[in-house]
Amino acid sequence: MKKLGTLIASVAIGIASFAPITFAQDKGTVGISMPTKTSTRWISDGETMEKLFKEAGYTADLQFADDDIPNQLAQIENMVTKGAKVLVIGAIDGTTLSDILQKAADAGVKVIAYDRLIRDSGNVDYYATFDNFQVGVLQATSLVEGLKLDAATEAKNVELFGGSPDDNNAFFFYDGAMSVLQPLIDSGKIVVKSGQMGMDQVGTLRWDGTVAQARMENLLSSTYTDAKVDGVLSPYDGLSIGIISALKGVGYGSGDMPMPVVTGQDAELPSVKSILADEQYSTVFKDTRELAKVTVSMVDSIMGGKEPEVNDTKTYNNGVKVIPSYLLKPVAVDKTNIKDVMVTSGYYTAEQIDN
Repeated sequence: MKKLGTLIASVAIGIASFAPITFAQDKGTVGISMPTKTSTRWISDGETMEKLFKEAGYTADLQFADDDIPNQLAQIENMVTKGAKVLVIGAIDGTTLSDILQKAADAGVKVIAYDRLIRDSGNVDYYATFDNFQVGVLQATSLVEGLKLDAATEAKNVELFGGSPDDNNAFFFYDGAMSVLQPLIDSGKIVVKSGQMGMDQVGTLRWDGTVAQARMENLLSSTYTDAKVDGVLSPYDGLSIGIISALKGVGYGSGDMPMPVVTGQDAELPSVKSILADEQYSTVFKDTRELAKVTVSMVDSIMGGKEPEVNDTKTYNNGVKVIPSYLLKPVAVDKTNIKDVMVTSGYYTAEQIDN
């Protein structure tokens, strides 16, 4: 309940900190470029923003790029050509947009990077996201709690998974997690038996669950024939599902092989159900409805000739400049609080979770 209180308080603070959006008609077009429909969270993000922008009097041009970089570039260029005044971009690869963003800047279009930092461009005006380093801290802290490391009399075997190397957030998640785990690895309380560490070895391109499953299967066959896995750091629920499938495939979760502690992120419904079924251990809830509200408020300020509210002007250097950012707070959830948090916040209904 302490975590629930923190969630409610942070949401209340986030809502209270933004001035009411002025409702009017014909305020201009906002282009919304989302990376994919393969994750339910991106569908939800896009549709929530589309609804909020329309309610606030804007024309919303929502496009999903299907994890295809040329497709996203073409969609953004089309938005600029059609007269979008502001672009909200959840990038597939945050390093590929420099040329199209120069065209946007030349046309006087403002750009908000949405939850994924756009790198190597001076034409990114603002960034709306969560505290991504803290996401990693929460994941690693949950992993340590699940391993009951304080009471352990022997080292625990843990394997590490990272997000997509072309997503700047993946490095923040990993670095946040390692700020907790590295001292425990150094002291010998945690052992990465495969020796695979660092984003160059543990990254999972495009956040692909099938890639994560294949890697976990390889780790099990190459490293754990005579040892057991105690925990897996997974930065995203879609990877967690694949990792768990690999673990179950060799008998974990049955007989005398308990399921390892597996983390996650995004509180996607299959993983919520997996947590309640004692398979996945935890996830990190990021209320993307609040992120959408922040983004709409930013756009409304820009269109009104005002400076959007930000709360971080130091963290996110995209290689050209530090991007003024608004960071929301993530919340760790596990079996002890996941129903209360998810249902009380209205993110899911009790029927969705229980069925």
